[in-house]
Amino acid sequence: MSLKLRDLIRKVRACKTAAEERAVIAKESAMIRTAIREEQTHFRHRNVAKLLFMHMLGYPTHFGQLECMKLIASPHFPEKRIGYLGMMLLLSEEADVLMLSTNALKNDLTSSNRFVSGLALCAIGNLATADMSRDLAPEVDKHLKSAEPYLRKKACLAMARCLTKCPEMVEDFVDRIITLLKDRSHGVLITVVQLMTQVLIVEQNNKELTVVTGGNVDDYDTPCQDAFVKLVPSLVKLMRNVIGGGYTASDAGGATDIFLQVHILTLLRLLGTGNDKASEEMNDVLAQVATNTETSKNSGNAILYECVQTIMAVESDDGLRVLAVNILGRFLLNRDNNIRYVALNTLSKCVVDEKNVNANANAVKDDDLVMQQALAAEDGVHNAASALQKHRATIVDCLKDPDVSIRQRALELIYHLVNSENVESLTAELLNYLVLCPREHRADICSRVLRVVEKYSPNDRWRVDTLITMLTIAGRESARAVQSASIIYISRSSEDLRAYATHKLLKAIRDDDGTQTGLLVVGIWCIGEYGDVLLKSYSYTPSVSDGSSSSSAVSFSANDPASILETLEKVIGRHICTVDVKQHALTAFTKLCERFAGSGDTVTLNRLQELVKQNAKSHVLELQLRSCEYDALINAMKGLKTNKSSPDDSIFGMNGSECLSEGVISAAKEALVRMPIVDLRVMNKQKSTGYMGDDDMVGGLDTKPKTSSKQNDDLLNLEDIFSSGSTSQANKNETKSQKDEPTIISSPAPTPASDMDLLSEIFSAPATTLPTSGAVSNMNGASSYDPFGSLPTSNSQQSNIINPSPMDAFAPVPASSSAFALAANHAMGDMFGTTPVASTNITVPGPSHQGLTIEFECTKPEPGNRAKSTLIAKFKNTNDDPIYGLSLQVAVPKYVTMEMKPPSSTTVAPATSPASIVTQSITVVNSKLGQKNLMLKLKVGFTLNGTKVDHMATVSGFPAGEY
Repeated sequence: MSLKLRDLIRKVRACKTAAEERAVIAKESAMIRTAIREEQTHFRHRNVAKLLFMHMLGYPTHFGQLECMKLIASPHFPEKRIGYLGMMLLLSEEADVLMLSTNALKNDLTSSNRFVSGLALCAIGNLATADMSRDLAPEVDKHLKSAEPYLRKKACLAMARCLTKCPEMVEDFVDRIITLLKDRSHGVLITVVQLMTQVLIVEQNNKELTVVTGGNVDDYDTPCQDAFVKLVPSLVKLMRNVIGGGYTASDAGGATDIFLQVHILTLLRLLGTGNDKASEEMNDVLAQVATNTETSKNSGNAILYECVQTIMAVESDDGLRVLAVNILGRFLLNRDNNIRYVALNTLSKCVVDEKNVNANANAVKDDDLVMQQALAAEDGVHNAASALQKHRATIVDCLKDPDVSIRQRALELIYHLVNSENVESLTAELLNYLVLCPREHRADICSRVLRVVEKYSPNDRWRVDTLITMLTIAGRESARAVQSASIIYISRSSEDLRAYATHKLLKAIRDDDGTQTGLLVVGIWCIGEYGDVLLKSYSYTPSVSDGSSSSSAVSFSANDPASILETLEKVIGRHICTVDVKQHALTAFTKLCERFAGSGDTVTLNRLQELVKQNAKSHVLELQLRSCEYDALINAMKGLKTNKSSPDDSIFGMNGSECLSEGVISAAKEALVRMPIVDLRVMNKQKSTGYMGDDDMVGGLDTKPKTSSKQNDDLLNLEDIFSSGSTSQANKNETKSQKDEPTIISSPAPTPASDMDLLSEIFSAPATTLPTSGAVSNMNGASSYDPFGSLPTSNSQQSNIINPSPMDAFAPVPASSSAFALAANHAMGDMFGTTPVASTNITVPGPSHQGLTIEFECTKPEPGNRAKSTLIAKFKNTNDDPIYGLSLQVAVPKYVTMEMKPPSSTTVAPATSPASIVTQSITVVNSKLGQKNLMLKLKVGFTLNGTKVDHMATVSGFPAGEY
């Protein structure tokens, strides 16, 4: 015989271990299964009650679901009550057994006993499926008209469940819902307000679903919204009656009928959103609730919180919004962490919503409407924002709260509060919090500080100071993009500010213990790039016009090369030094050889070169490779030839001579000069590829990419291609585009891909023209030509050009290599008795911009292949000053393939100096020669007098049918 419920509870409570409890439950479950199998009807209600207790303890009770169905069909009320309770707890709406209860529910809804009908209505409100809702909605509707308030309130909740499951039935019951709002029963009023809220939510979801599925939102009717909006005056009157004590159903904490007030405020929020007329009608009662509600008890705070949410959601007056912000400000002073949390969360949501309103107002196409909405939004934001700024000190104090969730919400809110007026004080608070916050949050805070600095920085000096301070505090956790942005801002600043930043970074590196990797990377880069300014003292006295918050003078003493080098050696000598820092230090050592060349400290200069050589046998391949290259680069700058085992293995291609040519020396020095100023479009490209977050893009650097055009004979729009400021093809000497694909080629030499890749400048050495007349004349004779023999090797220099040494990394691009190929083709033609067609040179003028003139000398290198052409781009400088950092990027149509070689130099001397013309070879193949003409789109970049210049042009003057 099974136990009674109280005996089972005693046994379970007497168990001292979980194993004993499981044994008791298993034994009782077996006895209940036996009773179910034997159809012991007189113990059925007791068994279901015990199953409910087991369910509360977390044990499986699915085997008793059918027993619940049998109990609700019982004519006795006690058994029916246990059956309904078991059905609502042991079953879910996904259970197939639930469909068996539809007929029993319908019978109970028509019962003369109101308590039986109440049980059925409760079950429908908790478990009704879509099919059950369609079948039982008419029966539920009858109870909405019942004379019993007990049934009317339960019917409202059941109808809310039915309309949620079957949204298409909403319109059929709108009128019935409106009549219930006049009911004088407290319970009915609460439930009908909940029903109206649920109907509006269902209608709003249907509207959103229409938009998602591609429908037109304007064509979607909202009959419930339109009908309920007319009831706003009635709801306002009802709210006033509740506040004034018209209903005495419940009074807790000095507030009358808390739940009814909260539900009415929620309904008013849904009705007033986007409706000016309805919002105006409810403004007075919202102000009354916000002003008269008692805040000493938690119940009053709940009403105020709901009131604030309603004020912020509807089209309320500015004064009402200020009142709501002040209420949230008072919440921040509460000792209850829950209240402070919801206050911070609501304030953050309000600020974000205001920003979205401004963005939507600015996105309207009508200019007059834009102006009106922008002015209105600006006025409202100013009042609400000014009220919020009054509570700034309280919000900042939340950063010191022990609760991490409150600190995070306060940090989010402070980030939204920053503007041009308070940027200095709030950024200081962010940096203070950066010292105390958990390490896992520092990377995100660094990114946020960078965004604030980008958008609201009052001056460049403050920006540099803030970034250096941030790196000093959290350089280890800062992202690579933050470090890169710091370097870019320093490089784009004035010479005076560069000196200030470099001195300050050197001091910070000396004070650091080697753990702040980001600080070391930025500092070492600046020391290598601007190390010459460290040899001079620096002083700065801020003036009132600078707007600086600090009035104290700043001064740094001059450093000698040995002390600077000692600091860098100490950094790389630590065992915790990362490979990234060592790579930057290696580059810095190489650059400091050029920066300290005029100091006369030969000991330091020799030590710098020794430090470069130390990594020649490093286990890190990148360090090993760069060490060898940088050593050769330093020797080239000094005019010394790199010692090799054989004269033929000279790394500079200079045989029989201990000195290098002026072209190689100048190219080596040019590789070590200061890097050109980075274009801000590079930062834009980094942001578009994941540097920031999403909707928090701030600052003047945030621009959207332009769309490319498909016109102009399929020629690519270079504004889209070259706007990133970098290209992956810059590391290749020659690049071929695939068939039927657009080709974009840029000069391989001037690549900004890495600050370590400095040897690319060496390839810009001027081309050396070697005598080739003898070799050509020997190959022109048909009788002496041997098709299986090798090319003549009487001239050693010509042999080096045809088969260069693998170590000849610094050799210039041979200018006469095409002559050998042409001579070979000519000789081949003579062997078969054919006469080659003489190639004619055609000069096509190119663009001219700010003293830089480009023209193309066009030839046909292969007489038998008329589609192939060689274009020699000649760059001429008509200015009095030289042009540095020359780069050429070219795009061609899809029917053209192209190969591009490096320029002979990236420096174009003035026309008055010798060797002032720089050349660059481009080979093109027009697959549709005779049908379409050759067309080039160019982007030329160079630096003139310290200013970065970019120019785009199209060249299409090639002879028709020939190119």
